[in-house]
Amino acid sequence: MAVNYGSKRTVVGAHYGLGDWLVQRFTALLMALFTFAVLAQVLFAKGAMGYDKWAGIFSAQWMKVLTFSVIVALIWHAWVGMRNIWMDYVKSVGTRLTLQALTLVWLIGCAGWAFQVLWRL
Repeated sequence: MAVNYGSKRTVVGAHYGLGDWLVQRFTALLMALFTFAVLAQVLFAKGAMGYDKWAGIFSAQWMKVLTFSVIVALIWHAWVGMRNIWMDYVKSVGTRLTLQALTLVWLIGCAGWAFQVLWRL
């Protein structure tokens, strides 16, 4: 789809710009805050950090929900980035759609695996 606004400039694409930029910044901030919170729990834990203490950090239901929310943010972040890469650099529509579908399948699979890991603790 190309739109000509009366000048010599032709605009193409889906115009995701600002929305993508905001999603990338929001999800990155959420992931950074979560990382600092978990890192603080690890650094300030009493005694040696082992599997029991690590599993204890993620055993509370609120922490599982928060962790899964961050995983969803990570998947959304990755989707926006990969979708933009495919749109920018893969010119064949069929190949681009195939790569986007494979990316979605992979990311949904990762979310399912993360859910399974979190609620197995």
